[in-house]
Amino acid sequence: MTHIFLYGPPGTGKSTVGKKLAHNLKLPFIDLDRVIETNAGMPISQIMEQQGELTFRDLESTALRNLLNEKESVFALGGGALLRDENRNIAESNGKVLLLMAELSTLLERLHYEAGNRPLLAGDLHEKLTSLLSKRAEHYNSFPMLIHVDGKTAEQNAHHAQVVLGRHHLSAMGEYDAIVGQVSNLANFPMQNPILVTDENVAKFHLEKMQALLQAKAIIIPAGEEHKNLETISRMWKAFLENGLDRKSTVIALGGGVISDMAGFASSTYMRGINWVGVPTTLLSMVDASLGGKTGFDLPEGKNLIGAFYPPKLVLADPQLLGTLPEAELISGMAEVVKHGIISDPELFNLCLRGLDWVKANLEEVVKRAMAVKIKVIEEDPYEKGIRAALNLGHTVGHAVELVSKFKLRHGEAIAIGTVAEAKYAARVGLAGDGLVEAVTQSFKSLGLPVQIPEAMPREEIIRAMRVDKKKNVKAIRFALPVEIGKVELVEVTDLESVLE
Repeated sequence: MTHIFLYGPPGTGKSTVGKKLAHNLKLPFIDLDRVIETNAGMPISQIMEQQGELTFRDLESTALRNLLNEKESVFALGGGALLRDENRNIAESNGKVLLLMAELSTLLERLHYEAGNRPLLAGDLHEKLTSLLSKRAEHYNSFPMLIHVDGKTAEQNAHHAQVVLGRHHLSAMGEYDAIVGQVSNLANFPMQNPILVTDENVAKFHLEKMQALLQAKAIIIPAGEEHKNLETISRMWKAFLENGLDRKSTVIALGGGVISDMAGFASSTYMRGINWVGVPTTLLSMVDASLGGKTGFDLPEGKNLIGAFYPPKLVLADPQLLGTLPEAELISGMAEVVKHGIISDPELFNLCLRGLDWVKANLEEVVKRAMAVKIKVIEEDPYEKGIRAALNLGHTVGHAVELVSKFKLRHGEAIAIGTVAEAKYAARVGLAGDGLVEAVTQSFKSLGLPVQIPEAMPREEIIRAMRVDKKKNVKAIRFALPVEIGKVELVEVTDLESVLE
């Protein structure tokens, strides 16, 4: 059980943000101070006045211990609740502590009308608050997960909390959680008759451990995009039958985007739909392919031409699994991370400019931020009727280039090439400035990704592949074109030759 504890000085909005966070994650919300008051039958100010701070702290410790048996919840803690080592150990052993912090001026403004209800701040508010922050500075600074709440709404701070925690609840297309955490947590997820679907490459590193953890059977398929076809899907269906899967069984997709696409599609059609869980093992899959419920397989004419929207019951991304990923695949996955930065997270885009060494040292932050971008978009537009098409940035050209290369180019390499080509087109038609093209090009180069269509690749074949692309409509193809870092526009294009000039 992993509780979430919001902690920090008085006035940081722990209760307000906590309620929003609990709502977003579909979890119960518990305000520890209100529980103490209910148990004591009097307000905290009266407890402190009549019985003293020591008694209040004892009541606080008792209430915290008693509440740990509740189902997974979001807790708002009092500003000194974790000063006792005992309480801190309880919280950190049973969940994650997220510290909310604000500037003194922000706290004074928020607490101006509340000081009378806060015994430790009675009297000269500025003096008392300054003294309290000074005494607790070392204590507060010892918590690694931090959010500065200044200048942001409760909704913005709750979303930031989700990014920092690496935890989201999706509900626009089926209800499921997407979590960045240790794969061992999967053992606590309810599953009947689970079966792992993975490929030959992933099986070498992770299958034995996963089978022991889940007591699950396994299906191993050949690795590579060239096997993302109906033949492999048929092989999965037969294996499901042979292993006795019924409508209550769960398929676990252990691998990259090819695995999640195919295992998800096979699950969507077997016995008219059974549960599946995504355990991505590549960066590309963690931040993109495993999220959103898009499943399917390729035809010789193009990628993902057959498919269905069929969300998983859980996506659990463990950045530690990336330790066995070849560097070339890690670099490939970073193309989608950069794309997400371009779409709506300028800070993520700027972090990518620091290069591959920074990425390797900060994989958890990379996964959390990039995952949050995609989730925000797909929750607003689950069935790609509008803004979700922004996620196709770089993919109209990129998919075509990938197909014409006969998949010799990795997916991320093709998307990097496609994104630069589409950025250049956006600049030519006046949507974007040259500075954007330079920034986008530099971001991919700093990560070791290609930025130009290979000279030997026939342009007419690329255009033909673009016309077959699943994103076409009758008269034109809709492109997601970058306008600035953090903003994309959807544009209908009829003259595809001009995109490749």
